[in-house]
Amino acid sequence: MMEFTSPQVVVQRQLDAYNAKNLEAWLATYAPEARQFELGGPLLASGHAQISARTAMRFEEPHLHARLLSRTVLGSVVIDHEDISRTFPEGPGQVEVVCIYVVERGLIQSASFSFGPPVILSRASSNPPEMDGRE
Repeated sequence: MMEFTSPQVVVQRQLDAYNAKNLEAWLATYAPEARQFELGGPLLASGHAQISARTAMRFEEPHLHARLLSRTVLGSVVIDHEDISRTFPEGPGQVEVVCIYVVERGLIQSASFSFGPPVILSRASSNPPEMDGRE
């Protein structure tokens, strides 16, 4: 019987490669025929070529980084709740995402994403609050 890497390890490799913006290592965690979906919605990409093209643009973003908030594993399913720093057309921001991965034979077979609303970070929010005399 052939042994495969656990789903949790596969998804962690995917997250590490995403944060390193290493497209080759990231794509290696996906099956060649893998599909990505919007959760409960349309197909976003199918197969390595489409998945790679969709992600290559994202990896060009200077602020791109995913912070894992929680992870649940049940058999071949891994559910990540992430806070992702992005560079939106309006500027740097963040978006919460729930990612549901189905991992079989040591590779991600499908990934479904539920996106929260993007939050654009203003310059003011990155500065410490000013003292107004109240204590």
